[in-house]
Amino acid sequence: MPPRIRKISVEPETLLPDRFQRWFAARGWSPRAHQLALLEKAREDASALLIAPTGAGKTLAGFLPTLVELSSPPTSSPAKSVVSTGRAVQRSGGLHTLYISPLKALAVDIARNLERPIAEMGLPIKVETRTGDTPVSRRQRQRRYPPDILLTTPEQLALLLSSDDAPFLFSSLKRIVLDELHALVTSKRGDLLSLGLARLWRLAPQMRAIGLSATVAEPDQLARFLVPQPEGKEEAADIVVAGGAAPPLVQMLDTRERLPWAGHSARHALPEIYELIKANKTTLVFVNTRSQAEMLFQNLWSMNDDGLAIALHHGSLDVAQRRKVEDAMSAGRLRGVVCTSSLDLGVDWGDVDLVVNIGAPKGSSRLMQRIGRANHRLEEASRAVLVPANRFEVLECRVAIDAIAENAQDTPPLRTGALDVLAQHVLGCACGEPFLADELYAEVRTAAPYADLSRQDFDDVVDFVASGGYALKTYERFARIKQDKEGRWRVANPKVRQSYRMNVGTIVEDDMLKVRLVRSRSSGTGSTGVIARGGRLLGEIEEAFIEGLSPGDTFVFSGEVVRYETLVEDQVYVSRAHDRDPKVPSYMGGKFPLSTYLAERVRRLLDDSSAWRGLPEQVRDWLSLQKEASRVPAVRELLVESFPRANKHYIVCYPFEGRLAHQTLGMLLTRRLERARARPLGFVANEYAVAIWALGDLSFMIRDGRIDLNALFDPDMLGDDLEAWLAESALMKRTFRNCAIISGLIARRHTGEEKSRRQVLFSTDLVYDVLRKHQADHVLLRAARADAATGLLDLRRLSDMLMRIQGRITHRELDHVSPLAVPVMLEIGRESVYGEAADELLAEAADELVKEAMG
Repeated sequence: MPPRIRKISVEPETLLPDRFQRWFAARGWSPRAHQLALLEKAREDASALLIAPTGAGKTLAGFLPTLVELSSPPTSSPAKSVVSTGRAVQRSGGLHTLYISPLKALAVDIARNLERPIAEMGLPIKVETRTGDTPVSRRQRQRRYPPDILLTTPEQLALLLSSDDAPFLFSSLKRIVLDELHALVTSKRGDLLSLGLARLWRLAPQMRAIGLSATVAEPDQLARFLVPQPEGKEEAADIVVAGGAAPPLVQMLDTRERLPWAGHSARHALPEIYELIKANKTTLVFVNTRSQAEMLFQNLWSMNDDGLAIALHHGSLDVAQRRKVEDAMSAGRLRGVVCTSSLDLGVDWGDVDLVVNIGAPKGSSRLMQRIGRANHRLEEASRAVLVPANRFEVLECRVAIDAIAENAQDTPPLRTGALDVLAQHVLGCACGEPFLADELYAEVRTAAPYADLSRQDFDDVVDFVASGGYALKTYERFARIKQDKEGRWRVANPKVRQSYRMNVGTIVEDDMLKVRLVRSRSSGTGSTGVIARGGRLLGEIEEAFIEGLSPGDTFVFSGEVVRYETLVEDQVYVSRAHDRDPKVPSYMGGKFPLSTYLAERVRRLLDDSSAWRGLPEQVRDWLSLQKEASRVPAVRELLVESFPRANKHYIVCYPFEGRLAHQTLGMLLTRRLERARARPLGFVANEYAVAIWALGDLSFMIRDGRIDLNALFDPDMLGDDLEAWLAESALMKRTFRNCAIISGLIARRHTGEEKSRRQVLFSTDLVYDVLRKHQADHVLLRAARADAATGLLDLRRLSDMLMRIQGRITHRELDHVSPLAVPVMLEIGRESVYGEAADELLAEAADELVKEAMG
């Protein structure tokens, strides 16, 4: 991407007041070009998107215009208004800048970092944070006596906008700073934020936006998010790109140990990972799932003979424990931190000098974000080591390193705004002040994700919020807004407003239970005692995981092996245990699909045998064995292998389109093979392949023409077959449930209580069945289908793949498993096995399969 920083048209001295120049000089700094560029954009009254790597002073650049403007308030300006006297009040002082962060920790960290220059320059500026952890008394005070700068999250912004004094609070707003914008816009939180921006542009037309982002694939699309979209055309904010960053130094660990054919734990490399931590001052060790983080931390701690300070950080740990780790990181007291995506974003972690990424990165942009955590200095190269957990991941790591060297990005395109989020916003608007449908429709379409929203979809959403939709009209509890004589929509009653405020937001996770550490009730004699209530809070865990445990079972949590004692209401009581073979929490959070871009590069690498020279010897030998035994798939073909094994018959295909698309493909292929009377028994999918096993002789049926592979993989499977499967699938019910919660149709939380998982399941499943039967085009069913298509089903990628391989399917009939098929075959039947036992079982199965594959 070419730099788009124009030459600064005025001298830095005229952009930066004297006290700021002295402050920079006192620290031995000079203002960077992109920091001055944002000052100039502010002077031009323009919104801007700053694209800069970690260490470029991105956050300071975003706040400089605000700090400069607030450093010398106009002398003619009267004192700040401090209380609301009505909706028409305009403010002369009040809230100047709003900062939005995707993470509560980031808002707190930014506040801490902002206070320093404000104090050192003696600026008359008040900064406060507002998150879910902020006390109610402070939140109320902030609305009456707002600070100059308020640091908050998308959910808190939605809450503030739903209050009847929002016009008063935001009328003085001059600027909004959106941090880590690339991370916000890819989810429904981004949709909610975009609708909040649309409302702010109406309440404060003078407001300008600054977006702060890592490098992205389509910066022009991201820049649209920052400005109101006029009807019928696209507008984008100005783009400023920071230069001068040293390219990162990224290596792949070429392990001395035998590289596994499958698995995700990277246990083979534990001694080498420990040596990396030992050899560096501070190391961040990233993994892709929370359960991996728990297991890796436990393993590192057990071999920590040097007493290194190693900590654990993931989203399910108690907030106090996370803050303790974050503070120790900032102070430089830790040698290593094992973490998940909870540390992907830009909190200042002090002097991290190495990032280790366990497993495949899944996307080059995500990997760049993680590498940016190492070394927060622009001129020095960040250092990273990738540790592939199996042989396929070596291919993925290799192409990710090449992509980074080319600065190639694979961030997803801007989303189309979701209808369930729009329903939540419509209700929020009615909670604040009554609205006219025509005016709100025009306002909503100024948000980039909703710029193409049809009037029919908007009216359907308003009707849904007003009545629940045609099929639910007779149920009074679904009527949440009503029209007055002037045609304005307002909340039906105060309970609706209260319910909205308790349930705002778009993050729907599995029910979480609090985990508390107590003394074991086992006395060692077989007798049991009463569990003492209370105990130290370790964090939270999914209810579904605990439901699968029996008292006495052990698992790893918060870095300790614990024994499950009992469950009382929403409290899980555990005691310390010393089992060598614990179970590991199987968290829902944290699985990322392989990006389309990296998948394409993996296919190209496989197709170019001359490029194999850059791979470790063990992987080169594996691919050479595959070439001899079967075939290595070409870049645009689909290789399908069939072979018998243990009284069953298998087909394995290699689309390289990621686990989500492959799971959908496996479901649909199984249905088609059932119709062909092949008697399929099941399927399994990983990031690279799909394996299906059956009682029917699949090789013979293909050879005999009873199974036509071109017909089997015909794109028409995404028609009737998909609809028939979705009609009976629990996946659609789960997706619908999430949409129902986000839209506010089903409230998870009420005053003094929270609905149990079973209550929510019963409510949403009942509504789902009613709507499917009586109103198949209901707004929520449309929202659920759109979610399934772009999320859990990954239909776009599956459709593109099916089109790509038409006429390019190559079949190989084999008499035993091929080397390339071993990893996906090892996925069969291991979903419910955890921890060390899983690795030992996997190693035994791998040895057996590898012997077969090598003839």
